[in-house]
Amino acid sequence: MKNIVQLIGYVGQEPEIKVLDAGKKLANISMATNEVYFRENGDKVEKTEWHRVVAWGKTAEVIEKYAAKGKKIAIGGKLTHRSYEDKEGKTCYISEILATEITFLGN
Repeated sequence: MKNIVQLIGYVGQEPEIKVLDAGKKLANISMATNEVYFRENGDKVEKTEWHRVVAWGKTAEVIEKYAAKGKKIAIGGKLTHRSYEDKEGKTCYISEILATEITFLGN
């Protein structure tokens, strides 16, 4: 088994791009995926899940150039987890997708 994530959804906000040492780029985006199902009584339920997506290097450059709020995209990558301490010293945990592939869908 491998850690592989594939999602199709919509960019939730304009990408956040950071330029790090030696010009390496980091892109952060939020991505929404939608699921529709029906309850036993026939009621339709629409559920939206939000995902944090990060990308480095060339993938980040593609996101910077072409991704925009509302664009439909497909991403491939892996699920990662990390933690950090906030200003009050509290440990915060983050799960995010490290994108290694991106495809733009639609117009």
